[in-house]
Amino acid sequence: MDSLSNDIKVLIIETLNLEGMAPDEIETQAPLFGDGLGLDSIDALELGLALKKQYGVILSAESQEMREHFYSVESLARFISAQRG
Repeated sequence: MDSLSNDIKVLIIETLNLEGMAPDEIETQAPLFGDGLGLDSIDALELGLALKKQYGVILSAESQEMREHFYSVESLARFISAQRG
């Protein structure tokens, strides 16, 4: 899971053009939105598309469950692992 978490951090940095940020600067359990990394709804859309393209996951835009999956890098890694079977 650590490798997947690191890959997700790299994807976040590349997708959202977070220049000057390194993967180890993103805390695995910290919130991605709000007080954590500070992402917004546009970032969520871009990240969702990148995750779908990279990992082939199925995303449901407005479900509460999807919001929970996007809470942190750790929750995204769990979601992707579950989707991959």
